[in-house]
Amino acid sequence: MKKTLMMLLFICATFPLAAQDNVIDEVIWVVGDEAILRSDVESQRLFMLNEGQRFDGDPYCIIPEQIAIQKLYLNQAKIDSIEVGESQVIRNVDQWINLAINQIGSKEKLEEYFNKKLSQIKEERKTMVHEQQVVEQMKHKLVGEIKLTPSEVRKYFNQIPKDSLPMIPTTVEVQIITLEPKIPFEETDAIKARLREFTEQINKGEYEFSTLARLYSEDKESASHGGELGLKGKTELVPEFANVAFNLTDPKRVSNIVETEYGFHIIQLIEKRGDRINCRHILLRPKVSEKELNEAMIRLDSLYNDIKANKFSFEEAATFVSSDKDTRNNKGLMVNKQMESGNYGTPKFEMQELPQEVGKIVYNMQIGEISKPFTMLNNSLKEVVAIVKLKARTESHQANLADDFQAMKSVVENKKREELLNTWIANKQKSTYIRVSEGWRNCDFRFPGWIKE
Repeated sequence: MKKTLMMLLFICATFPLAAQDNVIDEVIWVVGDEAILRSDVESQRLFMLNEGQRFDGDPYCIIPEQIAIQKLYLNQAKIDSIEVGESQVIRNVDQWINLAINQIGSKEKLEEYFNKKLSQIKEERKTMVHEQQVVEQMKHKLVGEIKLTPSEVRKYFNQIPKDSLPMIPTTVEVQIITLEPKIPFEETDAIKARLREFTEQINKGEYEFSTLARLYSEDKESASHGGELGLKGKTELVPEFANVAFNLTDPKRVSNIVETEYGFHIIQLIEKRGDRINCRHILLRPKVSEKELNEAMIRLDSLYNDIKANKFSFEEAATFVSSDKDTRNNKGLMVNKQMESGNYGTPKFEMQELPQEVGKIVYNMQIGEISKPFTMLNNSLKEVVAIVKLKARTESHQANLADDFQAMKSVVENKKREELLNTWIANKQKSTYIRVSEGWRNCDFRFPGWIKE
């Protein structure tokens, strides 16, 4: 333990902090056998400022405590062998990097802001996101599913003073019709020929599968790992892909070409472990030309005019014409699939929860209005043309049970979850070695059990 801390001090002492010139890094907290460095706090502060977060108090008190709480969860996660998938972490990091560069103006400006190379920023963010996801899984395991009866929700609601009821943001219900541009046979034939060429090169030993995946796969998330997807259950993969992947038995063989909603794949088995599989794949997507996109736009514009002329309803068109498999059996009505949303599983969306292209169109629409055709990326990352209808809009208002039962139920669930986790943290503090350095103790901590002397 002491040896580890001394090594950390020796290594970190050579690096000045980005925002605190001439200040040598140091261990400021110890939680269990994990050290919290001054640079950890500073990096987290910069990340939070970059994301527009504001501090309700001294960040040099708030942030170390947040990190310490995370250390408690991570320590328990090690004991309970909690793991998270690498692919989701990488996707999250790439999205964050792209957003941060767009916000700050350029890669160079982002590096200047953090005083680090982009590769270092990515690695720090990757560690942060990985730990956040482990913590979330650990919390879920500690609390489990919280089930509430309607009477419990009503009781909680009736206890809230009327002037303290939460404000419910504006929500909308949206119906959608999409058309996928036709892909010429020449394009799909060319893609298949290229994948067959890859298979031949792999079988002849000219290239490793992983090398070709890094160079050519259009699944950028897995391409950076040589096409490797990590251990997956059958239900985590689209059916067409899973049916082929789970029937592979020889890691030296490459599968036949598989077509899914995402494009065309070839697959190579890495290992099977129980009812899970790890494999590599190379994905190539057919390209939509301007000609096919314009033709799809004309077809959907004609459909839009027929609906406006009452030749048939939007709902009928969604059912019989739309390419959107997630909504066509629901008369085009979109369903909120964001797990963290209080509207999860319902047709209600806050504006920021809609796909960006849809949100921009819907923002200024009136109830019952139908949009002109526009282009967007669907859930399979294919470029499609779409029209939308604003089915309903509920303006921002103070919560009431008649309209907001689901939202209030989420509020009560979160309150119960927070109470259970706060109790766990307080108990865990008592059984964990914790040391807070002088100069970092004079804080009004949310949990007072950090200072034990």
